[in-house]
Amino acid sequence: MILQRIFALALLAVCAALAVMAWPYQAAFSYEPVGPRAYPLLMLGLMGVALLYLAVRPTPIVRKDDEPPLDRETLVKISGCVGLLIVFASTFESLGFILSAVLVGVPMARLYGGRWLHSLIVVGAMSLLLYWLFDRVMDVPLPLGLLDVLEN
Repeated sequence: MILQRIFALALLAVCAALAVMAWPYQAAFSYEPVGPRAYPLLMLGLMGVALLYLAVRPTPIVRKDDEPPLDRETLVKISGCVGLLIVFASTFESLGFILSAVLVGVPMARLYGGRWLHSLIVVGAMSLLLYWLFDRVMDVPLPLGLLDVLEN
């Protein structure tokens, strides 16, 4: 338990140091209103909150097995995830964010036991919500690809 807490505190110190290094960063040009330092600071902040929780939580995390065995099923899932991420990266520009996210998200959900209808509904809704969040709220342009005709 004490080693878990020490490790969490050490990583928290690393996150704090990286945040101090990222804070003054200013790009010579910026095509996004958020700027280039918002993403690393957001990720470091979320990691810091999680590490702080791990350092002060009341009970240790106990597992029967520290690492799952690398059996055939696990290797197939890992290979499937890597393959789907390659498909997402290769279709992102041509199909656009929404269609490529659905194309990759549904098989990813099925890979981990989701049902077809639930996977399609959740992944479709998440794709639309994430596109809206990036495009309208954060003003980060994402490609529409084949759905470009819907843009006004």
